[in-house]
This record gives sequence, C-alpha cells and structure tokens, in this order.
Amino acid sequence: MCGLAVLMGAGAAVPGLAERMGGVLAHRGPDAAGVWRNDDCSIALAHRRLRVVELSEAGAQPMASANGRWVLAFNGEIYNHASLRKSLESTADVRWRGNSDTETLVEAIASWGVKDALQRCNGMFAFAAFDTRSGALTLARDRFGEKPLYLGMVGQDWVAGSELKAFREHPDWRHVVEPRALDWLLSFGFIPAPWTIHPGIFKLPAGAMIRIARADRLWRPDVDVFMSRVERWWDLGDMVQRAAQDPWTGSEWEAQALVGEALDRAVGLRHQADVPVGALLSGGIDSSLIVSSMVRMSAGGVKTFTVAFDEPDVNEERVAADTACRLGTDHTTVHLAGGAALASVQRVVDVFDEPFADVAQLPALLVADAARQSVTVALTGDGGDEAFHGYQRYLDGERNWQALRLFPWQVRRLLALGGGGMGRIVPPGRVSAALNRQASRVGVQGAEAYAQALLRFSGSESINFLDDPAWPRMPGWLSGSGFGARCRFLDQALLLPEGITHKLDRSSMAVGLELRCPFLDHELINLAWRLPSSLLCDGRSGKTVLRNLVAERGLADVSQRRKQGFDVPIGAWLRGALFDWADSLFRPAMQGDDPLLDAQWLSRVWRQHISKRADHGYVLWATLMYLAWCDRHGR
Repeated sequence: MCGLAVLMGAGAAVPGLAERMGGVLAHRGPDAAGVWRNDDCSIALAHRRLRVVELSEAGAQPMASANGRWVLAFNGEIYNHASLRKSLESTADVRWRGNSDTETLVEAIASWGVKDALQRCNGMFAFAAFDTRSGALTLARDRFGEKPLYLGMVGQDWVAGSELKAFREHPDWRHVVEPRALDWLLSFGFIPAPWTIHPGIFKLPAGAMIRIARADRLWRPDVDVFMSRVERWWDLGDMVQRAAQDPWTGSEWEAQALVGEALDRAVGLRHQADVPVGALLSGGIDSSLIVSSMVRMSAGGVKTFTVAFDEPDVNEERVAADTACRLGTDHTTVHLAGGAALASVQRVVDVFDEPFADVAQLPALLVADAARQSVTVALTGDGGDEAFHGYQRYLDGERNWQALRLFPWQVRRLLALGGGGMGRIVPPGRVSAALNRQASRVGVQGAEAYAQALLRFSGSESINFLDDPAWPRMPGWLSGSGFGARCRFLDQALLLPEGITHKLDRSSMAVGLELRCPFLDHELINLAWRLPSSLLCDGRSGKTVLRNLVAERGLADVSQRRKQGFDVPIGAWLRGALFDWADSLFRPAMQGDDPLLDAQWLSRVWRQHISKRADHGYVLWATLMYLAWCDRHGR
C-alpha cells in the first residue's frame, strides 16, 4: 500500500516540486520514497512506499519494466500476482528482479498492454503507468474503487495523485468549491466520482482508465468532457447482466458450500503478506466469517481488534469479545468515549482531505491506530452487506415499495414531501439551495433522500432519472427486478467506491495500515449475483446464505443477530462532548457567511437538535464536515 503523485508538464522540471507532492503523502508510505523523471523532465512520478510484499529494494518504486518502455507508480495489492507470473513465464522470457506484485504488474503491462493486464488482475489498486515510447500517461483504478486516484489540471500541468494534499503543493493551486459536489455531500454524506470538492479536479471512477498525452488541454471544470475520455476496463453492470444469464441452479447446501469456498479463497489471497496480518472484528456475521477463515489457514494466532462505546445501544464489545474467544484470537478492544471523539475530530479534516460525512470515520481512525501497533495489514468484513443483501433498508424498501407502487407518481411525490425514511446511508442535510432545487425536480423532499430516490418518487420507470455522470446506469433486467436488487446494485456502484472504501482507505492509510476486504473480491460478488433471491433474503432478514454458513462454522448465535451496523451515538455527542466544537462552526454559518448554505434551515435544525425535539445528528454531521473543512482550507 502506498501513495503516488504525478506531474505532467513544465512543473515536472521544477526542483523539489514532485518531491514535495510525494512528501505530503508520507503517511500512506512511511517506509521509502522515490521520484522518477523522464529525460526531458516533462513528467515526474513520485511514490511513497509501505513495505508489505517484497520488503527489499527489489520492490522500490517508481519501477521500470525490464525492457525500459513502461514506468509504474502503483498503490495497492495484486492478490493473484503469483499466478500472473506463471502466465507471463509461459509466454515470455521474463527475468525477475524480485518478488513484488509491482514488478508483476509492470511486466504484465509490458507484455499484454494496460487493459488486458487490468482484466487479469484480482486486487485493489490505483496506478500511473507512463509509456516512454509514446509519451502517454495511463491512469487506472480497481473494480470497486478501493484505492483512490484524483486528476486534473493545475495551472498548465496535469496533476494526479492518491489524495488532494498533493495538488495543494502546486504553486498554481487555487482553492474553489464545486457546488454540485457539495450537494452530493449534503445528500449522501460522500462525493462520488467523477466529482471532487474542487471544480476541474476529478476522481477517476472505479473500474476505469484514462490515457493522457502531454499536449492534451481539455477540460478544466467540464465533467462531461472528462467522462468522454474515460474508458471502462471493467463494468459492474456488464458483470451483473452476465450473472443473470448464468443463474445458480444447484441446491441451497451446494450454494452454501460454494460461497464458503469462494470466501476462503478470497481470504487466502488477502492473507498473503511479508508483514504481520490481523483483522477487524465486530462480532457480526461478515467479520466473524472473515476471521473464521483466517483462523483455519493461519499457522499462528490471529490478532483481532474492535471498538467499544460507552453507550450500550451501540456497543458491540461483549459480542465481539465472545466471538474472538470462541475463535481463539488474540483480541484487543479500543474504547471510544465522547471525550476521545473530540480529540479525533481534530484529525478528521486532514485525514479525509475533502469533506466526508460517515460518522463511523471516528472509530475507524481509532481502531486503525490500535491495529497498527501490532500489524501492518488487517482484513475487514466491509462489503458483505452490499454483496449479500444485508441492509435493513433493502427489506424495508421492498415491503414499502409493494404498497407505494400502486399509487400514481403525483401521490408518491406528496408522500415524499412528508417523507418518513426507508432506511439510510447518511440522512441528507441538503443545506444548499442548489440541492433543494434538485430535490424538488426529482420529487424527493424531507428525510432519507438516498432511499427515497431508489423508490423512484419521480414517477420514472427507470432508476436512471438523475442527469448526473455520477449516477450509475443500471442493467436493463434490473429495472423489473425487486427493490432490494436495485439497492444492492446502486450501493455497489455508488456507495462502495466513494463511501465505504473512501472511509477505509483514509482511516487506515493515515497510520500506514493496509486494510483488505475479501467481500469485495469480484469473483465472490459475481457469485452473489448468480444466487437466487431466496438465498440472499428469506423475507425477514438478509444474507441468508452467510447466516447459514456462519452457523455451520459453530457461531449459531452470530447467525441470528440482527444487523446493527457500525453505528455511532453522534446525536448525543453533539449535545455533549462535541457541542462546543460544533456550535463554534455553526454560529458563523447561521449568520449567513457561506453563500452555499441555507442559514435559516441550519439554524432551525440545530436548535431542534440541541433542544432534543428531534435527533438530526447525521444531518448535522455532514454540514459540520463541510464547515470544518472550510475552516481548515478556506471558503
């Protein structure tokens, strides 16, 4: 796991600039640094290295291919690199210099080309590959966006990097807020690709690649031009469509065994490292299955970590400790009280780099800190809910939609105005006037914009009603499928790449910890899409096949647990330990000092919250993350 930065243009020749851009990413790769420039200094690749596989200098980056044509700066892991090496050896005379997956990848690119190499990889990654023959730069990102990659023009230079911190080192950087990105943040709690908080700077979408020549001068703030240049080397919709054409027809027990084998295979691939490996354990189904697989394949003990809260309603300490005891792991519990949360919020803005509003980012930072004291790599159960129908909102939405679909869209629109929720990711703040207009246009008002949008309150027969490049296009057969299946697809396409994985990447990389997600193995997710709905949901609860599997592994009580989620008592904290901090940020905004925010709306919601007339904790958190970011970087 590492960090990378790219300069393409005159800035590449500026002494020390590429080094500074790489230097601000040192937390991602504290073990080594490297910079490569081509002969005419028209491009510079900077890299920070976290040694995980091949600890010697044979894994140093940026790395050139043996034939000298390609130079690679790579962030991530290629889990199947050993099998890729065998394939390369069968078709080419490759003389390996070491055992790193970076070397495997650069030689695969040199032998097969970028797109073919990408399609053969099982991993999490973002990389910049420079072709010295053509002078073109290719940027690429993994299937589910586990690793970040930003790009755009700063001054007259192309700039790319793992985090926006690197961009701010450029002398021509200008701090401007993109209103549409703020709308996304206040609606859903995260900013999906291709948007970032800055106009003209974009996230490369998951499963995508883009080729840039030095002479290209294309977009500035034009997202449509940017997306016209993006090429999908892997597409979730295509995979889901193919899975529908090849459904699983075996028995329930055969399916359970198949899922168990696929999960063990995914865990086995992600358990490989030349450094200590542990796991995050909540005591829920997903993390328990991951740890059970690790225990069965580990020669030594497995180290596990969990977060505990003072508030009993959200505290999973006891069940996690009990699961750890039965699995025989070396378990550590980290306590996060309101006071500790106040210390953590001071770090959030710098760690997450652009506004991000999943309150679980606070305990994620804390547990990453604790894990890094003992291990360099940790496995996590994230992705299991999105893959195997685990969220309660899937079940609630399906039930509610069966009734709501009988009403004309005008009636559904009126129901939306009064808006009870159908579940949530992050309940919407929608403080900005622009987003209120957007909400009116699609017929979504009041609470729970995300789930209500899924319910198609606009009256459209297609879920693709948002005219925005961030909104995924759904395979045709899904438009007639159940509400839960549409939710899962949207979560995998939209929430996972810039919500879940963004949180995991930033919180872990802040301390040089590598997190790996076996449930995001694309072969395992493909299998989940092939399964009949009866193996994903029994009408009362989701993840049927995983519940049966964890019971088979001796954790029957875990299989019966209702999903709690990594909930955080943010509402109580904002009235208590975090009140002074929050109020100091809200007061100027409530006086109208930010033209992008609705001061009256914010004042009303904050008063309702602190008086306990309502709990707007999640709504307010999204606004706070924006205001804290402004306080740090400017408006």
